[in-house]
Amino acid sequence: MQLLSVLSLLLVPLGTCRSDLVLPLDCSNISEADTSRPNGVYVIYPIGATSAVQLTLGCQVFQRRMDGSVNFYRPWDQYKMGFGNAAGEYWLGLESLFHLTQRKRYELLVDMEDFEGNKSFARYSSFSIGPESDGYSLQLTGFINGGAGNSLSLISGQKFSTFDKDHDTWEKNCAQSFIGAFWYTNCHDANPNGLYRWGADGSLYAVGVEWISWKGRGYSLKAISMKIRPVE
Repeated sequence: MQLLSVLSLLLVPLGTCRSDLVLPLDCSNISEADTSRPNGVYVIYPIGATSAVQLTLGCQVFQRRMDGSVNFYRPWDQYKMGFGNAAGEYWLGLESLFHLTQRKRYELLVDMEDFEGNKSFARYSSFSIGPESDGYSLQLTGFINGGAGNSLSLISGQKFSTFDKDHDTWEKNCAQSFIGAFWYTNCHDANPNGLYRWGADGSLYAVGVEWISWKGRGYSLKAISMKIRPVE
């Protein structure tokens, strides 16, 4: 299922067709056009087709887990095109991310929260991904610690993996073994698209929504979101 837009917040009304209309490519276009716009769901056009995204304090959210309402154990084609609801849990889509990060320089912010109400973040000053022909390979540099630690320290240069398209460096399939999809290596220190669970639970090994440099192995986070913002 592709992303569902929230009709009341569409920038372009349904049925509108104007040759003079400048369509926003990303959330920075929306913020620049009107700095008073509140946080919310807006429509962008990174690859011509519409995509609904969440705008939060000038950052464009491309991944969010918050309540376990959306299944993230999905095949390659769904991670390519996106799924979920931009007002809740969702994944924007690798193809949209590729086109966005080829046009501008972006930084990455990863916000997270545990079930005890503690919050933390990790920031990276440069984030981009390659085309599908290169497995949407990740380029990530410039770690800035917001208390969460650097659980993405080993994945720059790695291709994206799903249970039906294995690009990791492990002899087995990381996405299949740890019930997720991500830029895995051998296998993960972070599993943001893993199985949604409720805090500390060692009954199943490393399958939860983990960020081990903050909460350790076996703790599944209450919430995590990955956001990008253009770098001036």
